[in-house]
Amino acid sequence: MTIVVIVSLLVLFVVVGVVAVRVRRNRRVAAIERPRAAMPEVLVSEVAARPALSLHEATLQQRLGSSRGVFERVRQLGGLNSLSPAQLDVVEEVLLRSDVGVAMTNAILEQLREHGAPDGVAVAVRDSLLDSLSCDRTLRMSGDEGRVPVWLFVGVNGVGKTTTIGKLAHRLAGQGRSVVLAAGDTFRAAAADQLEEWARRTGSDIVRAGEGADPGSVVHDALGRAAARSADIVLADTAGRRANSTNLLDELSKVRRVADRSPGQVVETFMVLDATTGQNALSQAREFLAAAAVTGIVLTKLDGTARGGIVVAIERDLGIPVKFVGVGEGVDDLIVFDPAAFVESLLDA
Repeated sequence: MTIVVIVSLLVLFVVVGVVAVRVRRNRRVAAIERPRAAMPEVLVSEVAARPALSLHEATLQQRLGSSRGVFERVRQLGGLNSLSPAQLDVVEEVLLRSDVGVAMTNAILEQLREHGAPDGVAVAVRDSLLDSLSCDRTLRMSGDEGRVPVWLFVGVNGVGKTTTIGKLAHRLAGQGRSVVLAAGDTFRAAAADQLEEWARRTGSDIVRAGEGADPGSVVHDALGRAAARSADIVLADTAGRRANSTNLLDELSKVRRVADRSPGQVVETFMVLDATTGQNALSQAREFLAAAAVTGIVLTKLDGTARGGIVVAIERDLGIPVKFVGVGEGVDDLIVFDPAAFVESLLDA
């Protein structure tokens, strides 16, 4: 019993000693700690401007900054009745760097040699570019009586095809149209998942199937649902593997035939191209033309490192109008292509 009492007293003395040491240490720290300065009542005297997040806040010139920068030296050339060889070389270099293409570049140079640029080289180049962008850009929104209009989307992986469909669904829903999405890219599971998320965000209906399912069946089922629910339009995604794959192109032809069969009617087939790939985009487009009967181009990522002249090259070489361009990541940044606004954003001072 005595031993237990002794041990208990020792433990008590140890605990009391530890507590006493900690109290002394805390008092010492508090004694040497300097008083803190009072916090100011106002931390920020001037609020910086909020960065632009949408096309409504940023001008087209700002969005096309990379493309506009390429044309800087052309804008610096004033009015000239006759251009020197060195000045023509500058124009040629700028046009080729902008991805306008060799044919259009030669046509503009010939025009400058023959007529000069009395109102300024930029004005002469602008007029030539506008003349070349004269395609019909009418968007077909309706089919024949009793047929559901279909917008079919083709393009290789990575160009922004599925995102384009989602943004157009948002646009059409905002106009009060009922939209059905057909997740026809069944070879990439993420594509259907991504499209389903867009359907949720835009209030659209969607038809999808498991990975590896027949794309034609997905489109067929989407048409049936659209007809049963009196939907205004079907936006149909397709596979986007290599453009030079014969199997893929055969498959696209099949999907288009299914989509164009009653109760559906294909009124637009959009080829989605990545503007940052430059002249390579033309090679991709040529592979798809025959298989998909493309009626319009959607040019994405034009706000990045793209050279805006690719718009001109596409229309001149392919004879297919650019109908939409992507100028940002926002949901409203896929806009109807306006040739005048586009060219002026590149060449106006």
